[in-house]
This record gives sequence, structure tokens and C-alpha cells, in this order.
Amino acid sequence: MLPVLIAPLRARPDRLLALVLWSLVEAVPALLAGHLVARAVDQGFAAGRPLIGLAWLALMGLGVFAGAWGTRQAYPLLAEVVEPFRDDLVRKVAEDSLRQAVAGRAVDASGVSRLTLQVEMVREAYAGVLMVVRGFLLTVGGALLGMVFLAPLILLLVVPPLLVGLGLFLVLLRRMATAQRDVIVADERVAEAAGAACAADRDIVACGAKDGVRADLVEHIDAQAAAARRLAVLMPARVLCLAVAGWLPLLLLLTAAGRLVDGGLSAGAVLGAATYVTGGLQPAVRSLIQGLGGSGLRLVVALRRIHEAQGPTASPADPARGADPVPGATSQPPLTTAPTAYDVELTAVTFAYGPQAAPVFRELDLTLSEGGHLAVVGPSGIGKSTLAGLIGGTLEPDSGLIRLGGRPPGALPGADLSALRVVVPQEAYVFSGDLCENLRYLCPDASEHEVVAAVESVGAGPLVARLGGIGAVIDPAALSSGERQQIALVRAYLSPAPLVLLDEATCHLDPAAEARAEEAFARRPGSLVVIAHRISSALRARQVLVLDGSRVVSGAHGEVLERSPLYRDLVGLWSEDGQEPLAGSDEASPTVGGIVRATPPRSRS
Repeated sequence: MLPVLIAPLRARPDRLLALVLWSLVEAVPALLAGHLVARAVDQGFAAGRPLIGLAWLALMGLGVFAGAWGTRQAYPLLAEVVEPFRDDLVRKVAEDSLRQAVAGRAVDASGVSRLTLQVEMVREAYAGVLMVVRGFLLTVGGALLGMVFLAPLILLLVVPPLLVGLGLFLVLLRRMATAQRDVIVADERVAEAAGAACAADRDIVACGAKDGVRADLVEHIDAQAAAARRLAVLMPARVLCLAVAGWLPLLLLLTAAGRLVDGGLSAGAVLGAATYVTGGLQPAVRSLIQGLGGSGLRLVVALRRIHEAQGPTASPADPARGADPVPGATSQPPLTTAPTAYDVELTAVTFAYGPQAAPVFRELDLTLSEGGHLAVVGPSGIGKSTLAGLIGGTLEPDSGLIRLGGRPPGALPGADLSALRVVVPQEAYVFSGDLCENLRYLCPDASEHEVVAAVESVGAGPLVARLGGIGAVIDPAALSSGERQQIALVRAYLSPAPLVLLDEATCHLDPAAEARAEEAFARRPGSLVVIAHRISSALRARQVLVLDGSRVVSGAHGEVLERSPLYRDLVGLWSEDGQEPLAGSDEASPTVGGIVRATPPRSRS
């Protein structure tokens, strides 16, 4: 843990230097107290000049005020070190949890607790430890240095018991850390078991499993109590360490006082040495033992628990370095480049949102050949976006196989899946910053010429000009939904991914802008899947998939017209007998069931 704890200090050397300088001011009383007491006794009270003695003591009081001023200046500097440490820790926990989720690893139930309770515990404990260690080093250092100038012989009575007491405490601290960790782990187990029992209380009562669940909870609670008792037994041992390191030097000094005076040491020097021990050394040792035995233990144990729970921090693109495979997925080597063939294949795919829900798809078969252009149409809520999620790898089928370029998307590491397909959702995401950074997000190496060409191809030129060019700084809140969609479309167009999924990604555009964007993606090398908002998207596609809730019809436009009454209804083409489709207009009209359908032609006489 030491490198983790030192890193925040090394990251802010200017703040650390300022903290050290003010800490030296804070250490003034510890350095001068014994000397000033010795002078007050020898030159003042013992010499019959009480005013001189009071003057030396008044000077010591001024030193106390100087030390208090140093403490006041040190605290804000301490916050400037601690708060970035806390932010970095939260970022690490969040990134590691997301990395595990992307790699298919199960994130344990105590993740939220770590991100809130334990991270805040680390923050507070880290601040406490810094203050305690800083105060101990400066106070004890100042006291020992003052003894050197006052009477070096006194160090022989003070330093040995100080070192022995601190050594005993370090040995004890290791055992206390283990016991503290056991307490935290036991607390987590109790919370996890109790939470599971509360969530399943109806099932527990219905199944008659109350006794078994109660026994399991009692076992966890007993383990928690036993861990707390082990820690409680070790805590009083800190008193022994304090007695050796803090009180034994004073006892030795008082015992040897007569011999020290007989050896030529003044009474003021002996009293000054006692002041160094009682006013500096002893409080500093007490603070160190209490601080490290409390805040220090919580700090080390909480950091260790966070590290243990996050597991290996291997890149999700490299499962060989710690990422667990997705359950049920076959072991396959990671992709290093996009595959040369990227057919989309769904074989007997069944998917439902929960075990009790009706399947959205049952035994669905679909093939989109490399370079294909598919439009998916159907009423709202029929499963169009669900299909996009299955193809894009954000949803896993209950049964059946999905292949992108011959590989199941759920088995692909995040980086390889992103290199294979790009998804543009209905509500596009745009972040604050340069417009060019937004557009290059999926292709950072794109040249300015390529960015401008993509903008013109998708039809976003007027928008970019209105914003001030590709170098303009944009505020997402100031953009309309359609403007955000245009930016996301350009971003996807620049992506090197060979498969593009437009999940109603043009629903906020007018029909002309939608047509231009979809035609641009149709000309783009690769495959295109459009979750259609307007039926005109289906008329532009080479392959149409119709979802009507009872069956799935797929094929070319004319073929689907023949086989799907729903598609004929959406297109708005009927013959006089209602059976044969007729060629007609594709003029847009309002949305019906999530699809903007063409206006039906007038009856022919």
C-alpha cells in the first residue's frame, strides 16, 4: 500500500513543500519548549529573578501561538492533497468495475459500499494518518533535537525505550490490520446475506425456508462478533506500547535526576528535559499509536479490500491477463484487427426480458451478408431496438447463436467489439468540448480533410457552419435533438467499424435530411442496419425485416410486400380487392405505431 499512499504527495510537490514549511513553523514549540523552561528556572526562578523567569515563559507562550498559526495554514494544504487522492480512488474503483463488466466478470455485491462507505473511510483515514505522522515526526524530531542542544546525555535515557515501544507497536499493528480486515469482511458478508434475505422474504416464507435462512444469518453474525472480539482483545495492547515509548523515558529521567544533577546538569536542564518528554515526546507517541491504530488500520484495510475486490486490472481486450470469459462462451483468441468478413448471422435466436415474460423473439433466423443494407420495420414496442441490442452485443440471447464476422459479439472483448460495429441510438450523446473532438471520438487519427468530407457526406455541413466550424466549442445543452443526432451520425460515419447500426438515429431529422444521411451510410463501405422510423427507410434498403409480433418476414422490398400484410399497410399500397400490392407514392405522413407510413393512394375506378 505504501506506493499508493505516497503517490498523492509526489503528485503535488508544490503543495507538499508548502505543507512541510508550515509544519516546521508548527514544530517551533516542540523545539524550544525545554530550552525556555530550563532558562526560566536557571536564570529566573532559581536565581531569585522571577520576572526573568516569567519573561522566558511568556516567550514560550508566543512560540505556542506561532505553532497554532502553522497548524491553521497546514490544514487547507492537507485538503489539497487528500481530495485529489479521494477523486483518483473513486475513478479507479469505477474504471475497474466497468472494466470487469465489459470483460464479462461479475462485479461483487459490495461494489456500491466500496464506492461510498469505504472510499469515504479511506479519505478521512488518509487525512488523519497524514496529520498524525506529520505531527509525530516534527514533534519528536524537534524534542530530540532540543535535547541534543540542552543535554545530549539525556538521549541515552529517552531514545532506547522510545525505539522499543515503537517496535512493539509495529509488530502489534500487523496483527491488528489482519483483525480489522476480518471485521470489515464479516460486516460485508452480514450485509450481503441480510439484503438477500430481505429481497426474497416472500419466497422464504412460501417455501418454509425460514429456519435455514435464520441459521445462515446467525452464522454470519457470529462470525462478525468473533472478528470484533479478536480486534477488541488486541486494542488494549496499545497501552503497553504507549507506556514503554512515552512513559518509561519520563520514569527513567526522574529516577536518574539526582545523578544527573550531581554530574553537573542544572535543575533547569533536568526540568527542561522532562518538559520535552511530557509536552512533546509523550503526546506525539500517544497520537501516533491512537492514529495508526485507528485511522491507519482503517486506511490500509479499506485500500486492501478495494484492491482485492477489483481483482486483476488487465485490459478488457486482453482476457489472458485476468478477464474471466463470459459464461457459456467458447474460448477464442482476441481479435487484433477487424475481420475480413463481417456477415451478420442470427440462428434460432430466442430472447425475453425475464423468465416470466413472453419472448420478444422466438427461434429467429436472419442473415445479412457482408455489405448488406437492412431496414427493420414494425410498430413501436415490437422489438426493433431489442434486435439492434442483440446484433450489437449489448444484449445476450436466451438461446440460439449470433455471429458478427463469425464471432459471437458477447464473447468479444470491448475493444474488438467496438472495432467491429458502431451503434447510433435514438438519443445521441454529445459531450462538451471541441466539435472536432466529438466527431473524431471513434477515429482519433482522422485528418481534417476526412472529417470535413464526412460532414458533407452526412449532410451536417450547414450545422457545422452555424456552430462556427469543426474547431468550435459546443455546449450539448444548447443543441437540439436533431443537431446532436447529426453530430453522432458524422462520428459513426468516420468510425472504422464495418457494421453500422442506426437505432432510429434519424428520428429527429426531417425526411430530406434523413434520406441524405441514410444514403451516405449506404454508400459507405460496410454493412448497414437501420431501425426504421419512417417507411421511406425501408424503401431505400436492399433488404427489409418486418416484425409484427406473430411472425417475422424478411426479404427484398417486393418480396416482403407480397408476404406481409403489415408491411403493405405501413407502405400504404392496396389493390382494389385488398390482395395485390400496387405501385404507389412514398410521400411521408404522420407516425403510426412508431413508423411514419406513406399516404395510401386513392381508389382507382
